Amino acid sequence: MRAAIFATALLVGLSACGGDADTGETETTQYSARSYMQAINDVARMDDRQYDEARQPGELLAFAQIDKGEVVGDYIMGGGYMTRLLAMAVGADGKVYAFQPEEFIAFRPEYADEQDAAVAPYSDDNGNPVRVFPLRGPITDPGWPEPLDTIITVMNLHDLYISQMPEGTADAAIQMLYDSLKPGGTLVVVDHLAAEDGGAEAADELHRMDAQLALDALTAVGFELEAESDLYSRPDDPRTANVFDDSIRGNTDQFAWRLRKPE
Repeated sequence: MRAAIFATALLVGLSACGGDADTGETETTQYSARSYMQAINDVARMDDRQYDEARQPGELLAFAQIDKGEVVGDYIMGGGYMTRLLAMAVGADGKVYAFQPEEFIAFRPEYADEQDAAVAPYSDDNGNPVRVFPLRGPITDPGWPEPLDTIITVMNLHDLYISQMPEGTADAAIQMLYDSLKPGGTLVVVDHLAAEDGGAEAADELHRMDAQLALDALTAVGFELEAESDLYSRPDDPRTANVFDDSIRGNTDQFAWRLRKPE
């Protein structure tokens, strides 16, 4: 299934992450990793840089096609790696809504502190958010205050399927993501890849996402798969170990999709 998706989206996906060979106004030249160097070199990201070699932030932002002035949601922001990247990528006229689910904070209170720390560098002298706005709420209801141009969720889609979440969480959250975007808006999903036919059990036991399960759920609400990138493809990963296992942690095979809500 993954090979079939990749074949249909190869040209678009790789051009978004490619170099600058073309001189015309193409997706390659408009969205290149080097275009996001200001975001990558942001002083607030000093601690994040140790992860950049593996996470390839410029290439991911290019694949996501983040533009200045966009309104972007970081869905399940975790420690804030993506939040900090997006803060500079959207520019002074853009906004980032950094959402931390209440369920995550209840499980690990440090997530609240990490959210506060991620937002602080982009606040005014009185501590009021200026460019990055923190949101907390149920995982199915972030409370985005306005329609979004882009939503990014990195290594968290599988969490919608774990047994700790109430039945129906995944369907409700995915419908919410679709409804929260402007017509023509995009959803960018990166997640640990499960073995074929891993199902929801792979999410619950290994923290991996069954690609077919994800694709079926996303397209069922109306999303159209626009591109897939092999940015995080690691074929040596057997996809059978928990992503937190020392043997594979930080080196999992991952899929990266850009999906679009039709106009």
